[in-house]
Amino acid sequence: MKQVLIVDDEIDMALAIKESLKRCGFKPVVCHNPVDALSGLNLTDFSLIITDMKMPKMNGIEFLQEIRKKGIFVPVIVITGFGTVENAVDAMKLGATDYIMKPFSYDSLRRVIDRILPSEGADIVAESPAMKQLMSIIREVAKSDITVLLSGESGTGKEVIARLIHKNSLRADKPFVAINCAAISESLLEAELFGHEKGAFTGAAERRPGKFELADKGTLLLDEVSEMAFPLQAKLLRAIQEREIDRIGGRSPVPVDVRIIATTNKDLLSEVKKGNFREDLYYRLNVFPIKLPPLRERREDIIPLMEFFIKKLSQKMGRAFEVSDELKSYLLQRNWEGNVRELENLMYRTAVISRSEVLLPPADELGVRGLDVGVQVAESGNTGTMKDMERDLIIKTLRETGGNRTKAAQLLGISVRTIRNKIKEFGITDQVVNRLSS
Repeated sequence: MKQVLIVDDEIDMALAIKESLKRCGFKPVVCHNPVDALSGLNLTDFSLIITDMKMPKMNGIEFLQEIRKKGIFVPVIVITGFGTVENAVDAMKLGATDYIMKPFSYDSLRRVIDRILPSEGADIVAESPAMKQLMSIIREVAKSDITVLLSGESGTGKEVIARLIHKNSLRADKPFVAINCAAISESLLEAELFGHEKGAFTGAAERRPGKFELADKGTLLLDEVSEMAFPLQAKLLRAIQEREIDRIGGRSPVPVDVRIIATTNKDLLSEVKKGNFREDLYYRLNVFPIKLPPLRERREDIIPLMEFFIKKLSQKMGRAFEVSDELKSYLLQRNWEGNVRELENLMYRTAVISRSEVLLPPADELGVRGLDVGVQVAESGNTGTMKDMERDLIIKTLRETGGNRTKAAQLLGISVRTIRNKIKEFGITDQVVNRLSS
C-alpha cells in the first residue's frame, strides 16, 4: 500500500484529506509541521506528498525547496487558496507536480492524484530503497526528451519502465511503439524499422510505414538493441542523428520526430570492445543510462509484488487466494534468476494448480520448473500423480488463455514447442479444454 504524507497545520483539513486518501486506497500519514516532517520523517518512504501553502514557520514553497535540496524527487501536490495561486505557479516552477485549489472535493483530489500516481504503472512495485531511488530518477528523466538506455537482466521490467517514461513525458498523448530487435531477422528488421515502398522487393505489394514513422511525435522503444545485426546499426545511427529515415526503395528521406528508449540485457560497452556493437551508436544511445536492479537485490519488493500478482489472479480467476506464511518464506529464500517475470510466472502456476484458496509452496519444485525438459519424478510410485498435476496445469493454463498455446507457454515459462509436445503426449484436445471452461 502506497504511503502519502499530508503536511497541513489545519487539523480539520488534514483529517479530511486523510479520510479521502484512505478511500483512494492509500496509507496516509499526517504531519502538522513541515519542519518536523523534514527532520523526523524519511520522505523517500512516501509515494506522494501533499502540502498546504500557508503554514507557520515554513510555507509550502520553502518546504518544497528543502525537499528538493535533499535530492528527494517524490511528487508534491500543493494546496492553495484563491489568494495564493501565483505562489502555486511558482511552486510548479520549483518542482511541484501539481496544485489544487481550496475548497476542493474528494473527486477533484482523486483526479489530481490519478494524474500523478497511476502513470507510475500498474505493474511497478517500488518498496525497496533501490526502486524508490530509481522511480525518483525516472520521474525527472521522463519530463525531458533525452535518450534513455535501460539495462538489466531479463525479467527486471525494462519495457514496463520504458512505458512508464513515455506515460510521464510530454509525448504521453502520442504513440508508444516498441520493436524487439532480437525477435526479427536482419532482413525483416530493416523493413520493420524504416518501412518500404510498393515494389521495393518481392512481396511488397504496397507502401508500408516503419516503426519510426508510426512513432512520429511519440516514443520508439528499441527492445534488446544489442541483438541488432552490425550492418543495420549504421542505418539506425543515421536515423537517430539526422532525425530522418530512408524507406526501402524510397527516393527521398522522411523526417521523423521520435524519442528513443533502448533496452539491453548485455553490457553494451563490452559488446563494443568485442566488435559486436558500434561504438558511435553506443554513445548515441547511452545518453542517460539507467540500470534496473535484479529482484535478488531488491528483496523488499518480493512480497509486495507477490501480493500484486495474487490480486490480479484472484480477479482473473474468480477465486479469493490467500498466501501462506510457508509460501512467503519460500519466496524470500529463492534466488530469482528470472527476476520479476519468474515471480509472476511462479505465482500463476501455483494459483492455477492449487486446489485450495490458501497457496502453499510448490510441492515438487523440479516438477513445476522443469517443464522445459519434462517432469522428472523419482521412481517412487508418484509418477501418475505428478503426470496428472502436469496435465492439469497445462489444461488450466490453456483454459485461462482461451486455448492460445503461445500465451500459455509464456505463462508457464516454457517454449511453444514444449507445450505442443506436452499437449500431444497428454492427448489434450480442444474439446477437453472447452469442456473444462463450460
